[in-house]
Amino acid sequence: MLLKLTLVMMMACITSSHIEATLQVGFYRDKCPFAEAIIKDVVKKSFIINQGIAPGIVRLQFHDCFVRGCDGSILLDSTPINQAEKDGPPNGITIRGLEVIDIAKARLEAVCKGVVSCADILAFAARDSVVLTGGLYWDVAAGRRDGRISRASETVDIPSPSFNLNQIIQSFANKGLTQGDMVALLGAHTIGRSHCFSFTDRLYNYSTRMMQDPNLNPYYAELLKQRCPRVLPQILNETLVVFMNQSPYLIDQSYYENLFEHAGLFISDQALLDSQTTSQQAAIYAANGLAWEVDFVKAMINLSQIQVLTGNQGEIRANCRVINPY
Repeated sequence: MLLKLTLVMMMACITSSHIEATLQVGFYRDKCPFAEAIIKDVVKKSFIINQGIAPGIVRLQFHDCFVRGCDGSILLDSTPINQAEKDGPPNGITIRGLEVIDIAKARLEAVCKGVVSCADILAFAARDSVVLTGGLYWDVAAGRRDGRISRASETVDIPSPSFNLNQIIQSFANKGLTQGDMVALLGAHTIGRSHCFSFTDRLYNYSTRMMQDPNLNPYYAELLKQRCPRVLPQILNETLVVFMNQSPYLIDQSYYENLFEHAGLFISDQALLDSQTTSQQAAIYAANGLAWEVDFVKAMINLSQIQVLTGNQGEIRANCRVINPY
């Protein structure tokens, strides 16, 4: 415990000195002093009711940043003339945590009207979600502005669970993230759940020559088949889920341990063992959970700074679901 607390203090120092000049730790200290405390309170209360909110918010942050950068565009609702990101694949029925951001925004607007952006709320909430599931704390640099554009067609930028290693490395590189960032960030799959339709091709339709992915642990495959039968009514196909691993609400290194048992849920997970470099990094994390948690924090910071809007760019939405009227 003492070692982990020491690392928390170290991460606070690291994050304070390695941030983009356009974002600042303590950005709301004078503008809205209780902003972070309010967001933390909302996330914590939601987590007490439903622990699945935490991994949902972390995933929400990831999906937001991979489309148009970290601008809160995933929070915008569709309109009669535009289908928004939240309704495009792979979001749609799978995203969670939107209502938590709404509650936090309403509380902030009541005390600091027009000050705290939805994009920053999401960044703080993702950090708080990691901490609530046992991960390390870090200082979040803020000052993001909200985007005014959200298109479902652009969610193709989000990495697919069926990607091979080269595809997923390139997907992260397109956003300015390194291969090391990618290996660390995929460890977020240690918490949360997945809908069956995201991986059942590995069980029943892997290729023209074989039904099941030969790289999948047979015992694990049978467990997945029990939860996700081959033929499902549409309504069940959209609701059946499995946990990502054996500790779905606890940040730990079990995700990486599972890879070496060929029990990564997605093709893109198991693909980390397909090169010496990524396999070695995964092995380090499997053996040393704290090493992963430190690198995960660094990678989350890098993720949260993708293509941010600052200064006079974008806007501060009054309602995270709709753009402000001109």
